Amino acid sequence: MNKRFVRALSIVCCGTLLAGEASYVGFAGNATSVQSSNSVLAGISAATVMNLSDYGQSVSAVEISTTGASGYGYTNLGICQVDGNLNIREAASEDASLAGKLPNNAGCEILGQEGDWYQITSGEVSGYVKASYIVTGQDALNLASTLATTKAIVNTDNLRVRSEMSTDASVITTVSSGEELEVVEQLDGWVKVSIDADEGYVSSEFVTVKEGLNDAMTLTEARYGEGVSNVCVDLVNNATQYVGNPYVWGGTSLTHGADCSGFVMAIYAQYGISLPHSSRAQANYGTRVSASEAQPGDLFFYGSGKSISHVAIYIGNGQIVHASSKKTGIKISNAFYRNPICVTRLINE
Repeated sequence: MNKRFVRALSIVCCGTLLAGEASYVGFAGNATSVQSSNSVLAGISAATVMNLSDYGQSVSAVEISTTGASGYGYTNLGICQVDGNLNIREAASEDASLAGKLPNNAGCEILGQEGDWYQITSGEVSGYVKASYIVTGQDALNLASTLATTKAIVNTDNLRVRSEMSTDASVITTVSSGEELEVVEQLDGWVKVSIDADEGYVSSEFVTVKEGLNDAMTLTEARYGEGVSNVCVDLVNNATQYVGNPYVWGGTSLTHGADCSGFVMAIYAQYGISLPHSSRAQANYGTRVSASEAQPGDLFFYGSGKSISHVAIYIGNGQIVHASSKKTGIKISNAFYRNPICVTRLINE
């Protein structure tokens, strides 16, 4: 049997550990017990395949089987099957630091196995997951055929999403390079896409369309600037604990499903701030600030033109957490993945 060896290069990460390896993410903080730690989340590096002889016996390695299922962009496909999200650890141990989360039905590249753990890479996350929650081989390929979705990867800066298939049509929003848009339909020279609650059209010249599976969620570290209150730090820690939970139109449950404004409303309610269940109405609360002056806990509002249809919570380091869509659920995104209409501040402590 052909064998390779893997050396995983990983950045030390931090984050709240869940009690089990597979579980729904629940509330982990409150306003009266504020955590002062800035280690909300963690950044992850990619695994690199190398020959063990290049590094000597001091390098830990795992043996990789080359008989895995190949397809959908993977050479050894694995698909997560779990109720909620599967923890990705930095090492093959439940005591190891949390590296990321693998959502139900997400795909991964299986690099090797240590005991009852698989070493994987998925998207920007590398680490170890419990093998019992990963479907492999032909079963994985069969499952992938029912789960794969079509995405448009933006390959230019400030891509215009238009209301109609015409360069004369109004611009709904602009999207940053590298963002993935859900494809609704491929047309002659245009791609109809879904972005949060909106649908629009982008020129096929500026996107790469591919079929694939969802990836792991990277938990990137939020860095807080000077003057950020402990309440805001706690609010961000709280909000990010629900990443991966479902999006439900009209919902307000942080664990069972919320839409964008329902998510914001439920988070702020835990800090004594009552908000309406409408992103447009929420924009009228608090104090307007510029996006360049945004601090963790501020609200970013998006939409078409000046019409607001989406809201997110700023978590620092140029990122937001929001209930995005039915396909992605609650997720972390670049705060400027589309141009914000306005930013408001509700906590001034």
